[in-house]
Amino acid sequence: MARQLRIQYPGAYYHVTSRGNEQQKIFRDDSDYQIFLEKLATSLDVHNVSLLSYVCMTNHFHLFLTTPDGNLSEFMRHFNISYTSAFNRRHKRSGHLYQGRYKSFLVDADAYLKEVSRYIHLNPVRIKKYFDLPAADVIKILSGYKYSSFNGYTNLYNRDGFINYQKVLGCFNGDTIEGRKQYRQFVHNGIKEKISNPFDGKKQKGIIGSSGFVEYIRKRYTDKHMPGKERELPELKAVRKFLEPSELIGKYCRMINIEEIEICRKGKSSLDRAILMELLYRCCNMKQPEIGRIVGGMDYSSVSIARKQLRIQMEHDKSLKQRVRKLLSDFSSLKI
Repeated sequence: MARQLRIQYPGAYYHVTSRGNEQQKIFRDDSDYQIFLEKLATSLDVHNVSLLSYVCMTNHFHLFLTTPDGNLSEFMRHFNISYTSAFNRRHKRSGHLYQGRYKSFLVDADAYLKEVSRYIHLNPVRIKKYFDLPAADVIKILSGYKYSSFNGYTNLYNRDGFINYQKVLGCFNGDTIEGRKQYRQFVHNGIKEKISNPFDGKKQKGIIGSSGFVEYIRKRYTDKHMPGKERELPELKAVRKFLEPSELIGKYCRMINIEEIEICRKGKSSLDRAILMELLYRCCNMKQPEIGRIVGGMDYSSVSIARKQLRIQMEHDKSLKQRVRKLLSDFSSLKI
């Protein structure tokens, strides 16, 4: 059986879902949900991914997101490993948490942005035991569900800082009182009208979209890579150009008044060097082994540890966090 097609490019939108191995629980209590969201928020920040909607069920989750840098696979690898490791440590277990690879569906945002968000938010009440309940009761159940982004769309006090609410609300009246009211009604209408899965029959080769969108993706990304038979598409290079590493290193060293040879010296360990590694990862589309070779011959794990320690420092030092974010913003604006 062919593995699921992966299509990646800057600005792509995805509906992503993953289930527990053998349908087992991936959330056993409230703390698991909290840890999941903490790991999710960190991975979103590290990989510059924007999350529009999410829902956590007992044995699976759904995410609706967009990848400005065309890096879904890297993001999901980091996120799934992070949560699996935390879950296994907490519950004193080992092995796989998820059933195979995550499923991702490329979304035609022009046609299905609000529908995908509604579909995700309706998941908690799209189960058999609620099918025959009056719509008013189901709406009440949905409003009381804690583990999704829905309540943040309708109430400013329930918002998560890592959700991009503006994209979906832009389909209504914006992020305003009226826009939030219209979105709430849109989701509730999905219950009152008992709409079926809006994506049935549309997940062609992992794509949710209009026939025109499907045809465009097929011609641009699949046909030329799969002559005669369907097989997994190799990860595509991002369309967007990134800064050359040498250019970034030179500019950064001039900014902090240090010689390139010094910051890249083998055995060197400093905050400035950790920041440089983060900039190379985020602004040059480099993998960690590549960064290690440039910055003093470090191995993959050393680069990963240095970047992780930097993120921990940033959480405890607001001035450092502001400094790194400004650098990321400044260097990102130089991308061609």
